[in-house]
Amino acid sequence: MTTQHFLTVPIQKALALHFDVTPEKIEFQETRKEFEGDITVVIFPFLKCIKGNPVQIGTLLGEYLLTNTQEVTAYNVVSGFLNLSIADSFYVQSFQEIREDATFGFSTPKATEAVMVEYSSPNTNKPLHLGHIRNNLLGYAVAEILKASGKKVYKTQIINDRGIHICKSMVAWQKFGNGETPETNGIKGDKLVGNYYVAFDKAYKSEIEKALAQGVAEEEAKKTAPILLEAQEMLRQWEAGNPEVVALWKTMNQWVYDGFNTTYTNLGVDFDSYYYESNTYLLGKEVVQLGLDKGIFERDPDGSVWIDLTADGLDRKIVLRSDGTAVYMTQDIGTAIQRVKDYPDVKGMVYTVGNEQDYHFKVLFLILKKLGFTWAEHLYHLSYGMVELPSGKMKSREGTVVDADDLMHDMTQTAGNIAAELGKLDGYSEAEKQELYRIIGLGALKYYILKVDPKKQILFNPEESVDFNGNTGPFIQYTYARIQSILRKADFEYQNPVLVALHPKEKALLKQLFQFPAVIQDAARNHSPALIANYTYELVKEYNSFYQSVSILGEEDEDKKVFRVQLSAKVAVTIHKAFGLLGIQVPERM
Repeated sequence: MTTQHFLTVPIQKALALHFDVTPEKIEFQETRKEFEGDITVVIFPFLKCIKGNPVQIGTLLGEYLLTNTQEVTAYNVVSGFLNLSIADSFYVQSFQEIREDATFGFSTPKATEAVMVEYSSPNTNKPLHLGHIRNNLLGYAVAEILKASGKKVYKTQIINDRGIHICKSMVAWQKFGNGETPETNGIKGDKLVGNYYVAFDKAYKSEIEKALAQGVAEEEAKKTAPILLEAQEMLRQWEAGNPEVVALWKTMNQWVYDGFNTTYTNLGVDFDSYYYESNTYLLGKEVVQLGLDKGIFERDPDGSVWIDLTADGLDRKIVLRSDGTAVYMTQDIGTAIQRVKDYPDVKGMVYTVGNEQDYHFKVLFLILKKLGFTWAEHLYHLSYGMVELPSGKMKSREGTVVDADDLMHDMTQTAGNIAAELGKLDGYSEAEKQELYRIIGLGALKYYILKVDPKKQILFNPEESVDFNGNTGPFIQYTYARIQSILRKADFEYQNPVLVALHPKEKALLKQLFQFPAVIQDAARNHSPALIANYTYELVKEYNSFYQSVSILGEEDEDKKVFRVQLSAKVAVTIHKAFGLLGIQVPERM
C-alpha cells in the first residue's frame, strides 16, 4: 500500500469533520529535501471549497492524522503544504506486501475495452532509418505501458506500399538492375530497393541537368524528365491492374517486407496486425456520402467535396477530388473506421507520427468526431520531434539517411569497444561477449531516445549514449548486473526479517520503489516512455547511494542483512520490469 492510499481516507474524514466537505481527490507530492517529512499534502486545492487560512487547515489535518493514525509520527506546515513523517513500520510492512508480488506496478487489462497503437508505418521504397527507430521505440513502449496500466492493446502499422515512390524504385530496377535480387547479391531486400530509389533520383537529376543545358526551363525540365514520366506511367498501369506491373510490385514489396521483418526482430518490436495502403486507399469514399447526408461535408460546383472547419479554428479541407479520387485524409478516415470494424473492442487509437503531421491529425480527429463516432473522443496523436545527428538532417533521396540496421550494428560495436577497455569480461566466451555487447548497445540506443520527452527534438550522439556513467542505459544495466551478483552470493533463508528502524538510505530507496505503480499510470496518461526511463534512473541512483552507504552481505545483524538482500532483489525486479516496458534487456552479468 502506498502512503497516498492509506492517507486519503483519514484526510477525507478530517475534512468532513471540520469543514463538512469530502473531496474525491487529494493532491500529494514528495516532501522537498529541505523540509522534514516523507510525503506532502497540498492544501491549496481545498481552498476551492473551504474558506480559511491554508496554514490553519494544514495544522488541523496534521493534528487529526497524528491523533487518529498509527502511521503518521510527526507533521509540519509550510505555507500551503502539510509535510508528514511516516513510521518506519509502515514502509517495512508495505515492502513485505509487495516483495513477492510478481504483478507489482502492473494492472490487469480490461477485456472489454482496447486501445490500438499504430507505429512504424514505413514506405516500401527504402530501409528503416534513425527516424523510424524513434517511431518504433516510442510506439512499442507506449503500447507496453498502456498494457501495464490496465488496458488491452493492439499494436498495428499501415505500410505505405503504393504510389509514385515505389514506382520510382521499380523503374530504376528495370533500367539498371540486370535482374539482381536479394538472394543473388546477398543484400537485404529493403536495402536493395532503397538503392534503386537513390539510383532513380540520381538519374532524374542527370536528366534535368541535360534539359537545362538545352535551354529548357527548370520547372518544365523537372516535370518532363523521361524517367519521371516512366514512373508516372507505371503508377497508372498499377492502378489499372496491369499484370506485369502488379507482379513486379508484389515481388519488390515482398523483398522490402522481408527486410523490415529482420530489422523489427533485431530492434525487438512486434505487431499484432498489418494494414497496407494498397488495400486501404479506397476506404473512406463511402463515408463521404455519409458526411454529405449529415450536412457535415459540402460539394463544390466542380464536384469536389470539402469540410469547412473554419469555425473550429482550422481551415477548409478537401475530402474528395473533383475526379472522384480520394485524398490521404479520406483514406485515414476510412482506415480508422475499418479498424474498429476489425476490432470491435477498440475504444481509442494512438497514432505514432512525427510532429510535421500535427495539423493533419487535428483535422482527422475533428472530422471523425463530427461524423458521430464515439471512439473518436479517444484518439491521440503521439507527436514526436525529429532525430538529428551532429552532421545535420537526413535525406532519403540522396542516400544520406542513417540506416537502422547499420546503426544497431555500430552501437553493438561501440559497446564492445568500451566494455573491452573497461576489462570486466574475464571468463566470458566469445558468444557471451557478443550477446552482452548487443544487449548493452541496443539498451544504450533505446534508452538515449526514450528518456527524452517525445515532443522534443533529439540530437543523437552514439558514443555519449554508451557511457557507463550518468543517465544512460548501460549505467542502469550495470546496476542491475551488480544486484544479480549480490543475489548469487546470498546463501541464506529469505524469511521475513523483524526490523524496528530503517536506515535513512533504506527508507529513501523504499519511497522511490513504491512510486513505480503511479509512474506507470502517469506514463500511460501522458503517453510518455520518458517518465518510465527517468524513474528507473532515479531508482538506480537511489540504490547506488544505498549500496555505498550500508553493508549488505557483510552486515552482522541477520535481520538487516536479509532485508537488504530482499530490497536489492525487488529493486532489480523493478528495473527489469521498467526496462521491459521500454523494450530494453538487462544482462545478468557485466
